[in-house]
Amino acid sequence: MSTIYKSEAGANEIQQRYQEALSAWPVPAEHIRLPTREGETFVIASGPEDAPPLLLLHGSGANTSLWQDDIASWSRHFRTYAVDVIGEPGRSAPSRPPLASEASALWLDEVLKGLGITNTSIVGMSLGGWLALDYATRRPQRVTRLALLCPGGVGRQKMGLVFTFLLLRPFGRRGALRSARAATGLDTPQTRHLLDHVSLTFRHFKPRTERLPVFPDSALRRLTMPVLVTAGARDAMFDSAETARRIHRCVPHATVNLLPDAGHALLDQTASVLSFLRG
Repeated sequence: MSTIYKSEAGANEIQQRYQEALSAWPVPAEHIRLPTREGETFVIASGPEDAPPLLLLHGSGANTSLWQDDIASWSRHFRTYAVDVIGEPGRSAPSRPPLASEASALWLDEVLKGLGITNTSIVGMSLGGWLALDYATRRPQRVTRLALLCPGGVGRQKMGLVFTFLLLRPFGRRGALRSARAATGLDTPQTRHLLDHVSLTFRHFKPRTERLPVFPDSALRRLTMPVLVTAGARDAMFDSAETARRIHRCVPHATVNLLPDAGHALLDQTASVLSFLRG
């Protein structure tokens, strides 16, 4: 795991915080460890076992705790599977296969096989949105509904933020806090606890620097399932206006919500996503 952390002590601090979050999971849950070609993958399953499946894919620098505010609502209607994405600060393997390949889709094939899922709805945020899009464009017959929150791979990625992280790295805790604020757009007293969590992670975690591959129009046109895209107009990571334009053009049946005052971290989307998932 040391390959994705700056130090062993930092890895331990992140994992301790994660354990606290898992202990506070708001509904009964099953912890599943699946062997895959990329190493072990950790999944939290919640909700009725006979309910329709729903796969949850978080973003970079995150883990399944991202979904804690959503899971109580969503798991009443779905068997939710919150996946710790490989190469991120959760409990899955630190593997980071090249994104410009079929490796991520093959990994998700094995995750779904291990869970006994033939097809599923997917919710993905940021990097998780990219992974969900990648899978849905390669395996459209396996995805019943696709909900994307500030997804990568559609609008232009604003790489300038990577340099902000690098420039502020020498400033320790203060630099990490400024980097987290710039990346997420979280800058209110109400979101300070979230900002502190992101800041802690990026003080100790080495984020991916690989640019997310952009999906060509031909790939986006393979999205024949119902699609919801929600993005913040003030997103510092991706060009959300371009994301909206391309989805409107290539996936005309999709629902696109461009939130004028939101940044990259999208809050309070539980009800709108659930309404879409339930059709």
